[in-house]
Order: sequence, then C-alpha cells, then structure tokens
Amino acid sequence: MSGHSQFKNIMYRKGAQDKLRAKVFSKLAREITVAVKAGGADISSNPRLRLAIQNARSENMPKDNIERAIAKGSQSADTTNYEEVRYEGFGPGKVSVIVEALTDNRSRTAPYLRSTFSKNGGALGETGSVTFNFERIGYIEYPLTVGSADAIFEAGLEAGAQDVTTTDEAHEITCTPEDLSSVRESMEAKLGTPNIARLDWKPLVQKEITDLETAQKLFHFIDLLNEDDDVQRVITNADIAPDVLAQLESAE
Repeated sequence: MSGHSQFKNIMYRKGAQDKLRAKVFSKLAREITVAVKAGGADISSNPRLRLAIQNARSENMPKDNIERAIAKGSQSADTTNYEEVRYEGFGPGKVSVIVEALTDNRSRTAPYLRSTFSKNGGALGETGSVTFNFERIGYIEYPLTVGSADAIFEAGLEAGAQDVTTTDEAHEITCTPEDLSSVRESMEAKLGTPNIARLDWKPLVQKEITDLETAQKLFHFIDLLNEDDDVQRVITNADIAPDVLAQLESAE
C-alpha cells in the first residue's frame, strides 16, 4: 500500500468521517464561497470553483447547499473575507504536518492550532519548517470500478499526468499543479467525474509509524485539528506500518 493511500486512511477512515460529517459540508461550502469571491460564479471561467463544486459533489453534498454557498459568495452584502493560511509543524511521533485553513480571523485560528499541537505532543513551527519535505502536486482519484490498471494508466498519460498508480483501494493520478485542470477535464471526458480532484502535498520522505500507541495519538490529533471550522485539510508524512493499520481498523 502506498504512503499516499495510508495517509488517506488517516484522513478518511470511516469512524472519523462519520464523526466529522456535520463539519464536512460546512468546510466544502466555505471553499465554494471563497472560490466565487475570488473568481466569480461562472464555472466555465473559474477552475477553482469547478474543483470546489466537484469535490462537494463527491462528498454527496446536497445541491441546495452548493447553490447557497455560491449565492453567498456572490452577495456584495457579505463582507466576510477569508484568508488562505498554511500552518506547519510536528505531531505525535515527530510526524510532519501541514494544515491548510480558510479563516476570517487569524487571531482565532492560530492559538487553537498552537494549543492543539502542544497538548498532543507536537509543536507548531515556522513557515517552511516542513514543506521542504513535500512536493506540491495535482491529485486525481478514481474508484477501481472505472477500468483496469492498464486502461487508467494509458488514459492518464494521454491526459498529461506525471504518474498513474493503482492500489488495492483506487486509481491515483498525479500531475503538476498547473496541469490539474486540463488533466482532470481529459480524464473526466473518458471516465466520468473522479472521486477526488485537488491540489495536494506529496511527502518526499515519510515517517514510519510502527507502534499502535503513536498511531492512535496521531489519529486523535488529526481529528482534533479537523474539528476546527477554519481547518480545511490536514496532510502528514506518516507511513503507518501495515500491521498497525490492521489493528487500528479492527478496533473501529
């Protein structure tokens, strides 16, 4: 199992996803609203909005919620200004952590994150303290049911992808950030809407987690970060050992 797929187990394991479901739609709506404020409500000329809506649909966000988020971003009376802020630090087991946030008040967001890091055996760092160990990429994911590994590999390369990997969970396509929109459109024309299409961070060096206690602390820490409304995504370089991952999944 690839490190990327193992990370998704941290982010999307069922128990955590169910627990945070109420917040998922709120975070997706905020991204849609910010995308509209930044580039307008026309999806044909606003690639960020296209991706935001697509990601909302992949999470089964109701159409009414999407429309309300678009409307909110279009309203001149809405003076809320969200800032995209990236925080970096180290979590349990000295795992590198990137937190992407959309906030209208840094003075609220930063203290919460600093406290969460320090109370869970980690430390919030300076800008650049961990991103040197990550590569910025475009990431697209399809379910295994859309086609064979060979067929997806060929479609991905034809679309301009850098790499196509099929794991036991999904087809994973990566490309440069600049090519994400064009690769996604090409893949979508052949295979339909992907499960995920977004800018992502790929760890260059992973931190192996070989004991259950550290893995549990890490999962708990990530859940706490995601509970904050301002936090959009949490990325780590954790590489959970297969036997530890099996123990975690059996305990769910």
